[in-house]
Amino acid sequence: MQKSVVHIAAFFAMLFWGISYVWSKVVFEFYTPLTTIFIRLLISIVLLFLFLYLTGRFEKIRRSDFWLFALGAFFNPFLYFIGESHGLQRVSASVSAFIVSTIPVFTPFLAYWFLREKLNVFNLLGLIISFGGVLLIIIRPDLSLAASPLGISLLFLAVFSAIIYAIILKKLLVKYRPVSIIAWQELIGVLFFLPLVLYFDWGTFWVIKPSANALVSLLMLGVLASAVSYVLYTFVLQHMAVSKANIYVNLIPVFAALTSFVVLGEVFTPLKIAGMFLVIFGVVLSQMNALVFKQLKKQSR
Repeated sequence: MQKSVVHIAAFFAMLFWGISYVWSKVVFEFYTPLTTIFIRLLISIVLLFLFLYLTGRFEKIRRSDFWLFALGAFFNPFLYFIGESHGLQRVSASVSAFIVSTIPVFTPFLAYWFLREKLNVFNLLGLIISFGGVLLIIIRPDLSLAASPLGISLLFLAVFSAIIYAIILKKLLVKYRPVSIIAWQELIGVLFFLPLVLYFDWGTFWVIKPSANALVSLLMLGVLASAVSYVLYTFVLQHMAVSKANIYVNLIPVFAALTSFVVLGEVFTPLKIAGMFLVIFGVVLSQMNALVFKQLKKQSR
């Protein structure tokens, strides 16, 4: 029964994160990415801190760790959401999700560079296959780009920001609970975004009249994508190995693509579909351990 609950929690966390790309597209018809991110984070912060207080898990940041929290918040949510949201504004929801899904593929290489973690052949094969899949998604048969070059660059900014954040997160997880880290870093992230929102969007924010659909989508981004999903995923990590939990992460672009097709009417060419399958296959392959080889050798003896 407990295993079933864990798998259900993982499924819904990935579902909400996948649909979040479509919700963002709906909100961007009225609000800028900056305003969208800012409101989304504010909603999430209220819910996460409320959750921490009600569950008795509230933790204060130690003064010696504040710089590490600030550095982590600079990369995620600040740089990550700038890259993801502004990239998503220029690139389709499904393409954005598949590019961002390459985060687990690139992570081992930066971990090797910064943390000297070992690489294996699966990491290299996963990188090559996933990158090939991304090329099929973003390049037309005549070799021209099917998506905005700036949008693609911004999405890869999100990818590498998330990877650097993950390296910083490893140090924080030794001392703090995952939900506490998310709550505090989103709060610090809001402070990073505040000057930009005040300078660029404050004058136009009050005159915009969003549709009911946009308001609901914005609420879903804050409640389900930025708060509930993180709590669910934290619950999953408490009962499941990270390697197994990462397999579920591969569902995010699948849900994003399906929702884009149904809600936004996005068109999928055979080349694009092939690229999507390659990205997923490469991501799964990159997360496999070299121990698989040893198990195969034992079975063959």
